[in-house]
Amino acid sequence: MGMKTKIALGAVVGLVVIGAVSANSGDGSGAGDSDSQTSASSGENSGGTKSDGADGKSDAKPAEDKAVEKASQADRFKAFVQKNGTAAEKDAVSHVTKVQGADEQNDLLDAADVYTDLTGGLMGEGTGPANLIASAFADWKQSENGLVTVYDADGELLGNGNF
Repeated sequence: MGMKTKIALGAVVGLVVIGAVSANSGDGSGAGDSDSQTSASSGENSGGTKSDGADGKSDAKPAEDKAVEKASQADRFKAFVQKNGTAAEKDAVSHVTKVQGADEQNDLLDAADVYTDLTGGLMGEGTGPANLIASAFADWKQSENGLVTVYDADGELLGNGNF
């Protein structure tokens, strides 16, 4: 049994090494590829910020918006809802303590987690505000295939929604 395990582990390590070498070698152009990928990804990032301008917002942002960009994801989410949300959404989002995964989007399998100070789990009183939080999150971030999950203070599922 020990010999079979060693052989299996050796095969896995060998495959990982071969995969890493082939991924680094690419088509043989080496460093030029990584530079072009870096410039392409930075172009996509600037394109993402330009899309905000296409929504009717100007590219010149006031000092307040620049401060919000440096804030945590939860603070940016709260600021968005304070500016654009309904009274019920503002009340629900006041319970948000942490947001994870909102900045890493690829429109394939986007997943974001929102943590709150609500209690009670799925059967508690926090499910109503959780639905409002998920709805407000969908207004804040858009994805072709995104899922936001809202958790209570104990890490239990409160609700989820698409964004």
